[in-house]
This record gives sequence, structure tokens and C-alpha cells, in this order.
Amino acid sequence: MIPVRGYSGAKVAVLGLGRSGLSAARALRAGGADVLAWDDIETARDAAQSEGFAIVDLTRADAFHGVATLVVSPGIPHLYPSPNRVVSAALNACVPVDNDIGLFFRSLATDDWNSFDVTPKVIAVTGSNGKSTTSALINHVLQEAGRGAQLAGNIGRGVLDIDPPGDGGVIVLELSSYQTELARALTPDVAVFTNLSPDHLDRHAGLGGYFAAKRRLFAEGGPDRAVIGVDEAEGSYLAGQMAEGPGDDRVIRVSVARKLSGPGWTVSARKGFLSEYRRGKQVGSIDLRPIIGLPGTHNHQNACAAYAACRTLGFAPRVIESGFHSYPGLPHRSQRFAEKAGVAFVNDSKATNVDSALKALLAFDNVRWICGGLQKEGGLDALAPGLSHVRKAYVIGREAAAFAMGIAKVETEVCTTMAEAVAQAMKEAEPGDVVLLAPAAASFDQYDNFEQRGEDFMGQVRARL
Repeated sequence: MIPVRGYSGAKVAVLGLGRSGLSAARALRAGGADVLAWDDIETARDAAQSEGFAIVDLTRADAFHGVATLVVSPGIPHLYPSPNRVVSAALNACVPVDNDIGLFFRSLATDDWNSFDVTPKVIAVTGSNGKSTTSALINHVLQEAGRGAQLAGNIGRGVLDIDPPGDGGVIVLELSSYQTELARALTPDVAVFTNLSPDHLDRHAGLGGYFAAKRRLFAEGGPDRAVIGVDEAEGSYLAGQMAEGPGDDRVIRVSVARKLSGPGWTVSARKGFLSEYRRGKQVGSIDLRPIIGLPGTHNHQNACAAYAACRTLGFAPRVIESGFHSYPGLPHRSQRFAEKAGVAFVNDSKATNVDSALKALLAFDNVRWICGGLQKEGGLDALAPGLSHVRKAYVIGREAAAFAMGIAKVETEVCTTMAEAVAQAMKEAEPGDVVLLAPAAASFDQYDNFEQRGEDFMGQVRARL
């Protein structure tokens, strides 16, 4: 646990008692704070009360009298699409609002660090797609190389649940826009921006607000190194804002759309080959094509970002390459989990938006595509470049018929249920085909989350093998 510093003897209110909220409450108590906890859900309140936390209704008119700060769980919208009443009450009472990420950064360093030979580092990863894989890949490379590393944030453990880092330790954080938009302290040593595509637009009042939330990771604390994907206009803009000049190697630009040039530090991947350039000279390369855990251009982008982050810590290219080859991949993200009679089965249930689903389609040929679910804003037109890879689509979800109309350029079959889609895809698959779950939609019409959807897909396949 990372005890929260700066609130000993003070009253701190915690809104939202899920994983991050309870973690923050425990860490605040460990740091000497008087925690006032609240959640609209009774079972969550009961769980917190069973751990000895005082339950205080933060919707009361006088709830913030004497409170030093309000800590809000990331899943709670505080401003858009409409202001949260508890957050508004805190702000009207002049009470600052923070989250567990902000508490983490203000509490991590201690006086013990003065005795370390190598100061611990924090690598923080954000972006629309690939941030989980990039974070996990960095963590895997570090551990394979014998460097003490912990994975936390939006993946793995809560940031305040991890152990205090030891000499030379590295903490790798995956941070969503929900986490970066509110944190009052954001001071990673290395910040990584993978890419940007429309997502969570209602929460951030549009694409500009969404990008602004991501940008805070770079603008608020000024990381020592910034690894930035520049294949979208926003990433190119961000890199330009962070760099002092063309040759400023504190900014590492990453691309899979083109070969980068110039006097600075760049990492790019073209046709499966990763190349690192510094001051106009190539200093490293990796053939990514045979790496099973990183299929497709989108994973090559993740590999470039992870490679760059590891290089900032001084790791040699061959050490990083060795870690890439042993990387097993993440569940529900381009997860190749079975093969029979020349047919491969890939679970990419995490592809909950059109952009991530497109990248999954482009990673494979001869795709039997299981798709559909609760559609997000923006429609399905952006999937067009990947449809030539699809032999047939098997559409699930309550909106299956409407979804099928949106991909009318390919042969489709409305299956509605996962069981029917898997049965039909497996019946029709031929050697060389890939049965791919990449929904391009949220799971909430039929499942609690994308993990449950992916588990159902894998279970249906395995039952028929």
C-alpha cells in the first residue's frame, strides 16, 4: 500500500466505493486521514462500513463542513454530460476535488528515496487504443530483464494498492481519460500517448474535451521523457507542444503510418520492421513479424511505444526484443487462444469501438468476423478499409439487424446470440480462416462487461472443438 501523505488528522470525503474508491479510503486512513465514505449503492456502503469506514451521506446540505478534499472514483461523471450533485456541492463549498491518481503522485516519493542508488521511476501510458497492451508489454519487458516492476492503474492493481517501490523499481501505470482529467498531481518520469480516436465523447463533451483530458498527463507535470504517437493530428500537435526544438530528444515520436525523419528521436514500424533513429542515424531495429503476441499494425504501434519507453530507461534493443518474443498477450486483446484444422480463433472483445475493431480486422486475412453489440456514436463507416479482409460477418446483439445494415458491403448473417454466431462461423470456416471476435460495440446490451463477452466467446468455441 502507498499511504496517502498530506492529510493526517484531516477529514477527507471519498465518493464511490468500488475498487479505486475503497483503495483510496484505505490508503488515506493509513496516512492518518479521517475518511468519510459514500456511495449511492447500499451494498457498496455496507462493504466499506464493514471495514470500519464512517458512512456519511455526501448529498446532505452540510456534508462538506470541515472537509479538506473530496476524492472521486473515476467512473463518476463530475462535469459532463451533467454536473454531479456531490461534486458540485464540494466545489460550492470551496472543497478541492481529486482522485486516487492525484493522491498517488503526491504520496509516492518518501525520504527513503534519498538512500537509493537508482531512484524509482513511473511510466504512465494513456491514449484511446492500445494503452493496456503497451503498459503490459513495458511491464513484461522490465520483469524479463530483471528490473523490479509493478503494473497498476486502469489495469492490474489500484495505484494505491501497490507496494512502495524499492531501489531502481519501476511503476507502469495505464491511465484512462477518466483518471487523467481530474488528478491534481500528474508527474510521471515517462509519459506515453499511443493514439487518439473518438471515445467517451459524452463524458468529455466532445473530442476536444477528450483530447484535453489525455493532454493533462503531459501538460500538468512535465515528464522527463514523452513518447508520443504522431499518426493523428492531435498527437503531432502534442509532440510539437512538448518539444523545445527539432532535435529535442526528450520527445520520442512514434509512427506506424510513415517512416519518421529529422534530427530528433523517433521509433517507427513499417511492413513489420521497427526502426529507431536518433539524430538522423539508425540505432536499433526489430523484426516484429514473427512475434506471436503482437499481431497486426496496431500491435506494432504498441510495440513501438513500449520500445521507446524501455529505451528511456537504458535498455538495449536486443533486451527489449527478447522480452517482446516472450510476451503472451493480454486476455481479450488480439488473444489467439485456439486453433484447429488450420482455423485460428482470436478473442478481441476489448475492441469496443470502431477504430479498435478496424485495427483487429486489418491484422488478419480471411476473417470470419463476430461483431455487434451496443453501438457507439459515429456509425460504422470507418470500418470500410478492413471489410476486404472479411469473408463473412456474424452479427450479435439486440441491435444486430441495424448493425448488419451498417456493414452491408460484406456478407452478413444476423445471429443475435454468441452461441449461434460461433456455431455458424465454425461450421463455415475453412483452413486459413480466422474466427475473430472484434465487436466494434459495447457489451452492455447482453453482458456486464467486455471480459464476460470474451469469456463467453472462448467458452462457446472450446465447447465445439
